Amino acid sequence: MTHQFDPTSLREYDIRGIVGKALGPADAVAIGRGFATRIREAGGRRVVVGYDGRLSSPELEAALVDGLTAGGVDVVRIGLSTSPMLYYAEATLEVDGGIQVTGSHNPPEYNGCKIVQAHAPFFGDAIQGLATLAATGAWSEGAGIVTTADVLDAYVARLVAGYAGGAYRVGWDTGNGASGPAIEKLVKLLPGEHHVLFADVDGNFPNHHPDPTVESNLADLKRLVVEKNLHFGLAFDGDGDRIGAVDGLGRVIWGDQILSILVEPALREHPGAPIVADVKSSQALFDRIAALGGEPVMAPTGHSLMKTAMTRTGAPIGGELSGHLFFAGEYYGFDDAHYAAVRLLRAVHLSGQSLTELCDAMPALVATPDLRFPVDDARKFAVVDEVIARLQAGGAEMTLTDGARVTTADGWWLLRASNTQAMLTVRAEAKDQAALDALLAEVDAQLAASGVIRDGQPRKTTTPAEAGAQVERWK
Repeated sequence: MTHQFDPTSLREYDIRGIVGKALGPADAVAIGRGFATRIREAGGRRVVVGYDGRLSSPELEAALVDGLTAGGVDVVRIGLSTSPMLYYAEATLEVDGGIQVTGSHNPPEYNGCKIVQAHAPFFGDAIQGLATLAATGAWSEGAGIVTTADVLDAYVARLVAGYAGGAYRVGWDTGNGASGPAIEKLVKLLPGEHHVLFADVDGNFPNHHPDPTVESNLADLKRLVVEKNLHFGLAFDGDGDRIGAVDGLGRVIWGDQILSILVEPALREHPGAPIVADVKSSQALFDRIAALGGEPVMAPTGHSLMKTAMTRTGAPIGGELSGHLFFAGEYYGFDDAHYAAVRLLRAVHLSGQSLTELCDAMPALVATPDLRFPVDDARKFAVVDEVIARLQAGGAEMTLTDGARVTTADGWWLLRASNTQAMLTVRAEAKDQAALDALLAEVDAQLAASGVIRDGQPRKTTTPAEAGAQVERWK
């Protein structure tokens, strides 16, 4: 038996596609067969499997388990879970790998898989190798057994182990994603006053989509924080590996800003350590890491690529603009938004200031949000390559860590191709709005030279200094 995947579903650091078009139960079986083969080749025999709250997840999880057991691998099912819970199970149970069925932050019609083998991300060529195995049918054979494990209580207990973060009034918005059960248990173990929104897991996402990088999705949390006079609010994406935050005034604190708060206690405990941030992150973050005596490391965007950079450098902490925050040192090295929430509570407590005061103290830079616009999968990487070639011919100062991050007298701008969607991403940061406009004009000129026009302008946000301006605070 052989199988042909839709090639658009096999991404750089996970598997993702529209269910019924690019991904279905037959694909899940083939993923299981292929991963079982790789586990067996490495001398392993046991895999843990979980799934998020999407409507299609139970069916895909069942098919995945069928594929794994047909390949001779025993399966431990942890049921409805977040991606960090799956990673925790893979790190603490006696297993050789793990697969989470999840569509992450994508629209409801999407689903996919995030894969771990031997405590390391399974991505890039390894994912493409599953297609090669499927095309030949050269899978291992066997009859694995299936057991179940309940890791939720142990996971939540690990989140608060040794907690010394003080008591706060906090709003929590799980957006009807898979984080709901974990957050409901977590807040019962934390001191302070806690208000949880949308904890019921519902793959229809009836209140708002669980993606905290889109500011409109934070409207309910902002309202809760302001109306109840809370210290701050926290939000999570659909599978619980990305965090968003708002301060006591309802201002958004983006992923790189959250990391900038976490950096100080991390470097106090790990003096001189490398700290990893993705290529989209603010220059203010890299400057802060250096000012605190750390070694700033710029890495490509993507949870698997970030984990690899964390392992390579030995960094105790790292993060992305998107809200993926990674914790090694005292933790397991993976991205965990629930643990990030606990660490943020602790960092605010250790600072002796409120989160609002910490936000006030951040540099007054302006920047675009993460601007994403559609470009065909078959074209997106070529556009970036064309822009890089023109920039190199013109002698531009740039970093090619992930796409092109170009530094000019006005600030910096980034153009990269998304590894998960048919999108290009643009981001720019400058000292004032005029400089930011100049950077965006340069970006648009480069895109136009490759026949691409950005769809729309930077989305509007509100800050105390520039209500309605097309900027974010510090960005």
